Amino acid sequence: MRQNELSPAPGSRKERKRVGRGNGSGHGTYSGRGSKGQKSRSGYRMKPGFEGGQLPLIRRLPRKRGFTNIFRVEYSVVNLDKLSFFEAGSEVTPERLLAAGIIKSLQHPVKILAGGDISYPLLVKADKFSDAARAKIEAAGGTVEEVGYAAETD
Repeated sequence: MRQNELSPAPGSRKERKRVGRGNGSGHGTYSGRGSKGQKSRSGYRMKPGFEGGQLPLIRRLPRKRGFTNIFRVEYSVVNLDKLSFFEAGSEVTPERLLAAGIIKSLQHPVKILAGGDISYPLLVKADKFSDAARAKIEAAGGTVEEVGYAAETD
C-alpha cells in the first residue's frame, strides 16, 4: 500500500450540492427554492419566533413574558431568630454571620428581617434592615447600624 493509493472509506465523503448549475444537475432553474414567494428571494430571513402570522407561542404564554431588572439587588437575608446564636451585648457583623454559617458569602449585601424575636440587646451591623426588625432590635435594648450598600445609596 502506498500513500497515493489511500482513499477515504466509501460513503464517508459527500459532495457539495451545486445548485443553479443547469437542469442536467437536477438543481437548475429554481435551485431547490420552488417558484415565487418570499422564501424564493435572495436575502430572505425569518425572524426567530415568527410563526407565519399566527400569534407566536411566546405571546400566548403569560408566564414567559416580562423582563429581568438588571439593577435588582440580591440580598443575603437573615431573620432575627438566627441572631440568637450570638451572646447578649455582642456585635453582629456580616463577617461574624459568615463565620457562624448563617450566611453563605459576603458577595451579596446582608438584610436583617423581623422573623422571630430577640430578647436581649445586640449591636447589629448590616447593609439593610426591615422597619419591623429595626423596631424589635431597639425594643430589646440593642442598636442598629447600617454599613456598606445601604449607607452608600442613601
